[in-house]
Amino acid sequence: MGDAIDLSGDGGVVKTILRKPKPDAVAPSDDLPLVDVQYEGTLEETGEVFDTTREDNTVFSFEIGKGSVIKAWDIALRTMKVGEVARITCKPEYAYGSAGSPPDIPPDATLIFEVELMACKPRKGASASSVSEERARLEELKKQRELAAAAKEEEKKKREEAKAAAAARIQAKLESKKGPGKGKGKGKPK
Repeated sequence: MGDAIDLSGDGGVVKTILRKPKPDAVAPSDDLPLVDVQYEGTLEETGEVFDTTREDNTVFSFEIGKGSVIKAWDIALRTMKVGEVARITCKPEYAYGSAGSPPDIPPDATLIFEVELMACKPRKGASASSVSEERARLEELKKQRELAAAAKEEEKKKREEAKAAAAARIQAKLESKKGPGKGKGKGKPK
C-alpha cells in the first residue's frame, strides 16, 4: 500500500504502511505513552515466524521511550496512529544486535514485524480523560467568566437606561409645573 519510509535515516528502521488509520486516530504522545499492539515477527532471510501475538489473539503493551522494547519499535511506534498496520524492517543494530538476542534469533538477523497499533493510553495514575477534563473545565470557567461579564455589562446598561428614564420623568414633571400658571384656577381673581 504505502511507500517505504526510512525512519532512522540510515536504513536501519524502515516502515511501510499496510493499512492507514482513520483520519482522527490518536498517536502515542507524552500524554499517551502506553501502547497496545498486536504483531508478528519474522526473520527476513527465511521468513520464519519467531514471535507473534496473533496466534492466541493477545495484546502486547509497553511504554514508548523506556527501552523496554527493541530500538526499532520505539522509533516506529511513535510514527503510528491507532488502527494503523505497518511492516517494520529492523536491521540488527536496531533490533537485538549481538547483545541479548533471543536464542532462536541470529544476532545479525534483519527482522520484519507486521505491527498493528491497537490503543494509546496514559501512564498509570494519570488519565487522558483527566487531561481533557481539566482543559474542558478551564474552558467552561472561561465561558462562565465571559457570560458573567456580559451579564454585568447588560445590568449596568439597564441601570443607566433606568436612570435616564427616571431623569426624563422628573424633567417632564418639572416642565409641567413651570407652566404659565393660568387656566387651572391658579390665576389671581380679578
